[in-house]
Amino acid sequence: MDRQTLNKLGLMLQGLAYRISDEIDYFISLEGDFKSGAKRFPFSAEPAGEMLDLRFEGRRSRVEPQKLSDVMLEYAQRFDAVRLECSFRGETLIIEAESGNVTMKTRQLEEDREQLFQGHAEAGSISGREYWIKVGKADPLLKEIGIMAENGKIKNDMIRKYNQIDHFVELLDPMIKELARGKNELRIVDCACGKSYLSFVLNYYIKDVLKLNCRFTGIDISEGVIQASRGIAKRLGYRNMSFIKGDIRQLIYEEEGVGAIEPDLVVSLHACDTATDYALAYGIRNKARGIIAVPCCHSELLSQYRYDPFKEILKQGVLKARMADILTDGLRCMILEAFGYRVSAVEYVSPLDTPKNLLIRATRFSGFNREKYRVCQELVKELHADPTLLKELAGLAG
Repeated sequence: MDRQTLNKLGLMLQGLAYRISDEIDYFISLEGDFKSGAKRFPFSAEPAGEMLDLRFEGRRSRVEPQKLSDVMLEYAQRFDAVRLECSFRGETLIIEAESGNVTMKTRQLEEDREQLFQGHAEAGSISGREYWIKVGKADPLLKEIGIMAENGKIKNDMIRKYNQIDHFVELLDPMIKELARGKNELRIVDCACGKSYLSFVLNYYIKDVLKLNCRFTGIDISEGVIQASRGIAKRLGYRNMSFIKGDIRQLIYEEEGVGAIEPDLVVSLHACDTATDYALAYGIRNKARGIIAVPCCHSELLSQYRYDPFKEILKQGVLKARMADILTDGLRCMILEAFGYRVSAVEYVSPLDTPKNLLIRATRFSGFNREKYRVCQELVKELHADPTLLKELAGLAG
């Protein structure tokens, strides 16, 4: 390979090595071959922790990603041409060099295969909806979380669940794009993560569809679900996701002060009763720029509150329980607003699927609002209640 070609190739390989080093958690493999005459010599590199495992000419070696360009350029000097395919999550970069011509192009890992879903669409189950998590590109994810069968079709009993997770992504898309402005990487914490299915879906959408770097941390008190989530992440190759066993009630305060992580987004999905409050407190105390909550099981306020003007209405247990649901989430929205968040509450699935279908979206845009906080305190006093979220945040109110 002539000097001019080597110089051009060297610049591209430097850029490639930099990207692999910077995005090692998204790097899948580097494969290709060096050509001399009619002979081809295969080359491959795969991630091995923070290093790369290289295989070439029957030899195997480990190199740091930053040094990959030097190694590759040294190989290239002995050959006439080279073709490399470097795969990251969501795309492949193709580099070709021969006789003064060096090119790089990008190819999506898979083409859309919408026809695989046509049977469901024609049956009227999904009404021709334009999906955000598409069959074809998202097949490995959909199979891993049990939505898709091995034959590449959505399971009949999972169509409704598929619609739910897709609508969840649709509702979060504007917030994700807003949080991503000016950021190289989004940091997302899933509190009381459970099986983390929606976090796996979000991770796929942010990285593979929007092409934004992100890092997920899932926290749950159950060792079983943590191990299960780690297994799914490993099988999907989602090295940017980590899962830790921990009690969110204790973790609320660990990141405070100098060095606080200030996550971009805190997520709490179907965390039972006050676990949602601890997750909200975690987000507020750690100055999360965005908070998403799908509350579940509103037991705390139900056992506390009373409101004398509604005494005759609330003596009916079912009505008191429904009112407790509204008051609990209404207070959560008010408290978020008091701590500088812009808040919206929407139904994210049909109430026919589940009555616990409220999605709270909050984006931080200002500082503490003392007047709003005072109104919260007065309302709580009038209800004769002592909600966990206010107690956890009392030290921040000044």
